[in-house]
Amino acid sequence: MKNIELVFRTIGERTSDIALEFAIKNISPNKIHIIENIKPFSKAMKHILQIPFKGEYIVFMDADCIIMENMRNFLNKNDKPYVDCFIIDKFRGNIHTGVHITRRDVVEEMKKIKIGDDDLKYVLRPESRTRSIALDNLNEDKYFKKFKIFHDFFQFYKDIYIKYALRDLRSRTEHRKLRLNFCMNNWAHNDLDYVIAKEAIKYTRNQIAPNASSYEIEKFIKNLPITANKELNKLNLHEKKPLKSQEVLDLRVAYNTFEKTNQNNKIFCIGLSRTGTKSLTAALYILGFNIVHYPHDEEVFKALYTGAYKFDLLDDYDGISDITVAPYYAQLDKLYPNSKFILTLRDKEAWLNSFEKHWSERNPFDDPTQSEIYMEIRRFLRASVYGTYEFNRERMSYVYDLHIKNTLDYFKNKHDSLLLLNIFEKNPWKHLCEFLKVPIIDDSFPNVKTNEQLSKLSNFYSYKKIKNKF
Repeated sequence: MKNIELVFRTIGERTSDIALEFAIKNISPNKIHIIENIKPFSKAMKHILQIPFKGEYIVFMDADCIIMENMRNFLNKNDKPYVDCFIIDKFRGNIHTGVHITRRDVVEEMKKIKIGDDDLKYVLRPESRTRSIALDNLNEDKYFKKFKIFHDFFQFYKDIYIKYALRDLRSRTEHRKLRLNFCMNNWAHNDLDYVIAKEAIKYTRNQIAPNASSYEIEKFIKNLPITANKELNKLNLHEKKPLKSQEVLDLRVAYNTFEKTNQNNKIFCIGLSRTGTKSLTAALYILGFNIVHYPHDEEVFKALYTGAYKFDLLDDYDGISDITVAPYYAQLDKLYPNSKFILTLRDKEAWLNSFEKHWSERNPFDDPTQSEIYMEIRRFLRASVYGTYEFNRERMSYVYDLHIKNTLDYFKNKHDSLLLLNIFEKNPWKHLCEFLKVPIIDDSFPNVKTNEQLSKLSNFYSYKKIKNKF
């Protein structure tokens, strides 16, 4: 049994008492630190980092999270430096927030970090920013794991208002704003939680310009509790009554039923490299799907070389994109019935030119910027998908045509399972959204060309060394 400490952070959320009760039951911590009513969050983090931790791992959690499954077994065998937990959020679906599992050496490194006065990333996400720098200093990566944790389902109206004012400030990049807008368009009009969240977003967009300074944003954040009270008084609402355990248990029953009917619905982006797979991954993120692009860890390599394509990481993700899955659509279709497959296409000559440049910059045997396992996967997939380690224009042209032909032949009697998508032509959003049966987005389609761009769209993913099954 590992020594686990729990840091429980509360500012009086409606879920606080029940969240702590469930956390103690499902984490079985050796020691508990309760951080209560310290605002703003940057001040709370400074307080937390003064604690003399002794445990091997520290679970940081917010009182807006209710843990609905036993995490102790995972905690006892986990050896990763930092695990971000995927949770079920009322407003945004499956995201990672609120519960973080951190090895003590990472926390000790966080204590050493000095943040500049004008660091906007720290102003908006003090914990995330500090931890990110610490992980970089230690040359470590973040990892992800899905747990049954309910987030923001039962909060006071005031807390929802404050939270979604902050959410708007954190969604000021093009793609994050698209994601937030997409979520808003799917919120039920008769649910007051959603109405209040929209009011907070509207108010924030009116008050804080896109080019506002760090000082203006920090001042706005500090005043949010007063602002929330003032704006909610205008709506003449009665605050919610204390939360009862039965409300939580009723939601768990409803969620368990939903999970059983959706466990085999995955999305596989099976286009070849340089056909827009990164842009498609970003688009799916905007639509609320957690798709991992070109995963490259030991578990993925083992699945590939053994021909056992039931990737463990799909326990935590909605799908996979790029050539990791491109050749294996037939096996994946059988393993994950009711899944959707998207074959990205582009003009073949343009693809060949882009692909030649792409391969010329990526040596199959000697690349000091990549890990050994990454290079093994690179060579394996080049051989299995393209049949060569080096670029050959005639060969690549043949592979491109053959991949399309074979895919179309396989899905000829399953038209509802396959989408042919050229993101370089008109209306890619329309084709994608209609295929996935979601509301159509009226905006420009993401144009993502590098892994760095993709990883910056959201702090959902770490594309360096993702490993999701422990």
